[in-house]
Amino acid sequence: MSNEETLLTFPCEFPIKVMGVNHKDFESAMVMIARQHVPNLGEGAVRSQPSKTGKYLAVTITIQAQSREQLDNLYRELSAHDDVKMVL
Repeated sequence: MSNEETLLTFPCEFPIKVMGVNHKDFESAMVMIARQHVPNLGEGAVRSQPSKTGKYLAVTITIQAQSREQLDNLYRELSAHDDVKMVL
């Protein structure tokens, strides 16, 4: 299997979890980035959960992924954000 091949079949529903510093704009910033790659992001596509201490926020964005390239670009842009600690 080459690096370009994937076990995913597109299009598919794909959850992306972004963890970062919990401040009032974190969730909306992550959604804005996701919407650049998935313009038709649905209303129920975003769930958030603060850490026990409230210092961090986990934002799960479930998208209809169209391609591996789309996922890679979205992961890259989310990971580059200053407040993001991890993208899964």
